[in-house]
Amino acid sequence: MTATPAISASDAHAGKAASVFSSVHELTKPRITRLVTITTGVGFVLSAIAQSWQWTDLSLRALGCIVGTALSASGANALNQWWEQDRDAVMPRTCARPVPTQRVSSRAALGWGLLFSVLGVGTLLLVGLAPALVSLATILIYVLLYTPLKPVTTMNTIVGAVPGALPPLIGWSAAAAGNQLRDPTGLSSLTELGGWSLFALMFVWQIPHFLAIAWMYRDDYAKGGYRMLANVDPTGGITARMILLWSLCLIPATLVPAMVMHDRLSPVSAVAAVLSGLMFTALCVKLARSRERRDARRVFLASIAHLPLLLLVMVGDAVGVALLR
Repeated sequence: MTATPAISASDAHAGKAASVFSSVHELTKPRITRLVTITTGVGFVLSAIAQSWQWTDLSLRALGCIVGTALSASGANALNQWWEQDRDAVMPRTCARPVPTQRVSSRAALGWGLLFSVLGVGTLLLVGLAPALVSLATILIYVLLYTPLKPVTTMNTIVGAVPGALPPLIGWSAAAAGNQLRDPTGLSSLTELGGWSLFALMFVWQIPHFLAIAWMYRDDYAKGGYRMLANVDPTGGITARMILLWSLCLIPATLVPAMVMHDRLSPVSAVAAVLSGLMFTALCVKLARSRERRDARRVFLASIAHLPLLLLVMVGDAVGVALLR
């Protein structure tokens, strides 16, 4: 009889700890963090595959790169939620986030954001100077430039695409920093076209992706006081044309990596880029004609499928080319 209260107290403590962990995990925007980590990994693989490696060093460097990137992205996302907590509270799409619901206090959100950011950049510094600097730049642009611009100008979408496109350069430079004779810091790798071709791909992909989200949730963004193109475009005509224009730009952007990394990518990547790009553009054409929310959602979902599929093909293609040498 006397053991029951102790067990109940232990269970309650465990439940509270699990709740706190879940809330902090939600604070990091895990789906965005996962995508950032994946794109960083792609940059690492495509850079590393053209170099000579010892498997132990490669594994440790890849682990440090992935962990550091995940922590950095988690920190930036937590700081973003801390900054936007008042706006999140009035938007149906975001009002259930940890800070507006007080599952995580404002001070705790700031603390977690700073802690994750410092740990992330610090971990990447162990890998190389270049990946740490790129990660730091990503956090600063996302938190101190993009976030405050969201209620000020519709150009925030363009600015926000910059930190979203930088993660592949973290991976690219992290792999290069492992070559102690060629590039001990990884800094010279930041001048290589291969890494920047991945940046260009990611940058262009984000614009139709973000504009589709803004179209779907324009009422929410209006309540939050954000200046999104969809909010100042009552008929949706301008937004639709911009989505279509950027989807057309995405096809050459996805072809650039195959062109500048011809030593590690075969025509398979180019074919995949063209086919997937045309299918995505077809959905954007349909949206431009209908201007319906359901078609905006289809564009959004297609963008989510398009990028991972193309990156997977590129990685598989690069591995296949390396094995056939």
